[in-house]
Amino acid sequence: MSDIFDNTILCGKCNSKMQKAKIDRNGFLLRAMVCPKCNDRIIHPVDEREYNKFNDLRNKEFSVKMRMVGNSYAVSIPKEIVSFMNAMNTHRKIMNDMVRLCFEDFGKVSLNFENMNEKDARIIKAREVKIVKNNKPILHVKQFSDSANPKSSKTQVFKEKQND
Repeated sequence: MSDIFDNTILCGKCNSKMQKAKIDRNGFLLRAMVCPKCNDRIIHPVDEREYNKFNDLRNKEFSVKMRMVGNSYAVSIPKEIVSFMNAMNTHRKIMNDMVRLCFEDFGKVSLNFENMNEKDARIIKAREVKIVKNNKPILHVKQFSDSANPKSSKTQVFKEKQND
């Protein structure tokens, strides 16, 4: 079966021959045809459908159970998420793969399914928070964390003197 983008496509606005291109949307590389004159775009229908599935899953909220398994807790990942990830990564399946789990913030844990086979993969985060009262800084917090070296993670708190 041939692909629709293998044919010559003329722009509907200016009737010029469109050129193949790739458009990046949230990490998705979408095949597209772009008009060199008026910059009109046509996204490949299959890529657009997959991107819309991704957005639908991303915007959906799942209620999952947390269970005790041995000395650890387990959370089930809905099958439609795993199926979608497997469909996007046809070269490998994620079942029984190691994943990276990060405790990001109070009430927030993230799973990363990428780069686990790379020994040098790491996540470095820095965050700074300033609390201001009556246009005067009263608290300043700096946080730094490195997944490859958790002992080097730091939190510095600076408290300003109040002249009330």
